Amino acid sequence: MLTACVNGARRPAEHAALPVGPARLAADAAAVAAAGAADVHLHVKDATGADTLAAGPLAEVLSAVRIRAPGLPVGVTTGAWAAPDPADRLAALRSWTVLPDSASVNWHEPGAEEVAELLLRRGVGVEAGLWTPGAVRDWRASRLRDRCTRVLLELPDGPGDAASAELAREMLAALGAAGVPVQLHGEGTSTWPALREAVRLGLDARIGLEDTLLLPDGSPAAGNAALVAAARAVGARAAQPSGSPSP
Repeated sequence: MLTACVNGARRPAEHAALPVGPARLAADAAAVAAAGAADVHLHVKDATGADTLAAGPLAEVLSAVRIRAPGLPVGVTTGAWAAPDPADRLAALRSWTVLPDSASVNWHEPGAEEVAELLLRRGVGVEAGLWTPGAVRDWRASRLRDRCTRVLLELPDGPGDAASAELAREMLAALGAAGVPVQLHGEGTSTWPALREAVRLGLDARIGLEDTLLLPDGSPAAGNAALVAAARAVGARAAQPSGSPSP
């Protein structure tokens, strides 16, 4: 299962094709779905281009995406950078009038358990974002772990291919039998190594301008649909029997 993470916490100036407003996000959602993404993860923005958890902008974005890409599951972030005070984050989530299909909750952030519990009460699927060994331990001990829809294991920017693959193996070993689907993904330099490792292990993967602005060969990506197409090509090559000719 391939998720398109179309914008992340990036600001519009970082890439000309970064989708921000409802119309751009809706168009991008339709484009990545046509390119082969099974779902989309997006960050709603305020007028300055910063992430927001506010109900009004979220409702506009979700409504626009569901018109342009009907049936495509839509996930959003609950990242603490959008509302550092856990009480403010919970208040924002309570105010939502239109609900996403899922929301990511970073388990290392203060208030993560309370955020996850509120989302579950509201009928929103919870994707547990695990960035560190400590977050893995905390999630494994959580009373909510079996109610999550997916685990998101994220590798940091910086390591090379071999180090990223080794870190992925360490995180997966620490995670053990999650009991729910696991998505392995990277950031920056670890993006494509993580995707190749996810394909090799048969795990969910993701790709998009949130994680990288570059194609596997290091050239700039035109946009999210190009990244999804490149990820699908990586998967297709990995699925070929050894010795089969390249297409």
